[in-house]
Amino acid sequence: MKSQALQQLQLEADLREAIKNQEFQLYYQPIIDLKTNQIAGFEALVRWISPQRGFVSPGEFIPVSEESGLIIPLGEWILLEGCRQLAIWHQKYCQNPPFMLSINLSTRQFSQVNLIECVDQILTETGVDRNCIKLEITESAIMDDVDEAIALLERLKALGIKLSMDDFGTGYSSLSYWHRFPIDTLKVDQSFVRRMDDSQPNTEIVKTIIMLGHNLNMDLVAEGIEAEGNVQTLKNLNCEYGQGYFFSKPLPVTALEDLLNRTLYQS
Repeated sequence: MKSQALQQLQLEADLREAIKNQEFQLYYQPIIDLKTNQIAGFEALVRWISPQRGFVSPGEFIPVSEESGLIIPLGEWILLEGCRQLAIWHQKYCQNPPFMLSINLSTRQFSQVNLIECVDQILTETGVDRNCIKLEITESAIMDDVDEAIALLERLKALGIKLSMDDFGTGYSSLSYWHRFPIDTLKVDQSFVRRMDDSQPNTEIVKTIIMLGHNLNMDLVAEGIEAEGNVQTLKNLNCEYGQGYFFSKPLPVTALEDLLNRTLYQS
């Protein structure tokens, strides 16, 4: 236990230095319009390439950043860098509709006192199209105090951005509140998507989530698509968007632009 505690402390110290030295990169996973099979946007995912440690798994450093509070400055950097990059892509690729960018908002960030001011400042500073930024929030972040969460979500929406519920169905939400949440998108968790072909009940669960989202005027993104059969099933269920390794793994900027250049303007 002592050894584990020391390792945790060292990781936190290294993480603090990494934020100061900007050792992070954003990778972007394409989100596909399942009707057109075209890239509709991306999800921004942070990666830590440490000079000492090498590649550090997000599963290792994200929990530490949450516990230590370092997710606040890290999250601000992710939002700033993501918005800056999307503004560049909007100028470089004149898509109609323009690309969307989804950025995760952690539970710790959701309770950040100056969250609204911070988000607004970054949107203004980067000049990004606010309608094209979508913040992803987990169920657990909003269910502790529903009324307070709804008020904060409405203030975020007032900035002109969109909101997405990540990992829907894996938490402990109450459906009695759902019509009150100003959410634009539900993300169907990969644990449901990957099991769709195993049995009919799993497909029915996904079908039910999609129907719920549509009845509440939300669009749907299915995560973790790894097989062509998943794609066809989701199309049949009228799911609007999908992401997963079947389409593309998360890519750094240069590799993603190579992909865009190969796929966007094919004749």
